[in-house]
Amino acid sequence: MYVLLGSNGNITSKVAALLLGQGTPVRVVGRNTGSLASVKAAGADIAAGDIGDAGFLAQAFAGATAAYTMIPTDYAAQDMAAEQDRLGNAIARAIAAAGLKRVVNLSSVGAHLSSGTGPIAGLHRQERRLNELADVDVLHLRPGYFFENHLIAIEMIRTIGAYADMTAPDSPLPMVATADIAQVVARELRTPSGKGKHVLHLRAPSLYTMKEATAVLGAAIGKPDLAYVQSDPEQGRAALMQQGFSANAAAQLVEMSAAFSTGRLDGEYDKGPAEITPTTLADFAAAVFRPAFEKT
Repeated sequence: MYVLLGSNGNITSKVAALLLGQGTPVRVVGRNTGSLASVKAAGADIAAGDIGDAGFLAQAFAGATAAYTMIPTDYAAQDMAAEQDRLGNAIARAIAAAGLKRVVNLSSVGAHLSSGTGPIAGLHRQERRLNELADVDVLHLRPGYFFENHLIAIEMIRTIGAYADMTAPDSPLPMVATADIAQVVARELRTPSGKGKHVLHLRAPSLYTMKEATAVLGAAIGKPDLAYVQSDPEQGRAALMQQGFSANAAAQLVEMSAAFSTGRLDGEYDKGPAEITPTTLADFAAAVFRPAFEKT
């Protein structure tokens, strides 16, 4: 039995499908039964509740061979870091209480830094938290920027005719497809590559600047001249708050964009163990971005 946190999210749903397709029992944990309906229909056991409740989570972990852990992002939280720590502490306590011996933890590029990276700093703290657990093997996956994050550009392209973001246009970023992350998670749950506490960086074969990414996405939808526009941080913060982000969460994303823009993360993803994943941004653009654009 493998337990997966993350409800029906981009990575968790794909990991569940991979494991269930191999005939492996899976339990998926999420906030409510509605969000878990599709994975339940696919054959997964489900556990619905607050992952900030260590007692509930320990029961969900009971009997598991290994677990995939992640901290769900709450952009409405008035104190995003405090909410990350609440959930992260509960996850760590539940692992210990359940006697779980193996964990694949979703972290992020940049998690080697303790501050100045917005919400990524919360994942740094979670790595340290899990590393303090005795007799538990933990693999921290540090993927790059998700290709799926570019789907937010679809509405912008339709409304303003450009892709706008706070990240500098010419800063090279590691990026990755969530389908590739899911493949690694499923593999490491079933056949772990090591013991103890260790890190694995994940990124696509090439780095991409936001300007380059916009060109790739534009070409896929028949808009080869699609422009990328770097948003002013204050304008970006205000736009996020209009979308329902708390002031604190919006500020954290401004800080993360600044970290990407100023090169604070440059090269770190190649210093430690790294795996180059197969999907390119052009692959993603053709298989996912273009159909999503044409559908809307």
